[in-house]
Amino acid sequence: MAVQLSPTQRAVAAGVVSAGLLIAAFTIGEGQTSAAPSAPAVLTAAPTQAGTRITVTGTGNVSGVPNQLMLSLGVQTTGTSVAGALRQANGAVRAITSVLRHSGVASSSIQTSGLSIQPNYNSSGAPSGYGVSEELSVTLNRLSAAGTQISQAVRAGGNATTVDGVSLNLSDTGTLLASARAKAVADARAKAFAYARALGRPLGSVISMSEAAPATQPYYPQPYALGVAASKAASSVPVHPGTQQLSVTVTVVFALG
Repeated sequence: MAVQLSPTQRAVAAGVVSAGLLIAAFTIGEGQTSAAPSAPAVLTAAPTQAGTRITVTGTGNVSGVPNQLMLSLGVQTTGTSVAGALRQANGAVRAITSVLRHSGVASSSIQTSGLSIQPNYNSSGAPSGYGVSEELSVTLNRLSAAGTQISQAVRAGGNATTVDGVSLNLSDTGTLLASARAKAVADARAKAFAYARALGRPLGSVISMSEAAPATQPYYPQPYALGVAASKAASSVPVHPGTQQLSVTVTVVFALG
């Protein structure tokens, strides 16, 4: 016997059939995925030729002759009272400063960098006097005159004068850094070209580049002290600037054709 379905009943029946077909398709798909789980991973992990890159670092080194000398000039005095020891130290520092200014050192290149007042004790632990230490940080911008300026300052300060450290510096590194950067980029490009040729691929354009902070060859100050006798033995302290090295390192990412 034929069954007559209303339009609403026919629509419901069609939905049930469609749902069944979707469930069946999903079940079949799950079975296929379980049987071959590695296929999708292989497809998504495969790199494209256009996206291949190579990253290299390049270094550029240059050397320059320092043109600036920095040192710490100080005085150390002792006295039976704080006032007496401080008066001696102040007088010596004023004499040193006056000589430096007279020799052409700018006031902005002379800076007070330390002051210390300490009691001295005898064997029984009682104060036997007081020691005063004063320090100046001095920058000498004419190396040809620096040795004479140091000797004159030491002579002015007398036997209380000390020189705690000397360092040589390049005050203007703009031109040297430009040369170091050019060498670093050339070094990076040469390395990238060598790697690309070894891989049998043409070297493409630069994708990105970054630079590490420029580095200078470390300098370790040598402490020493000069007194009046030493300063009178020679007209000026010998100054040998030598050379100072600057280094630039860049990281460059190239595309491979």
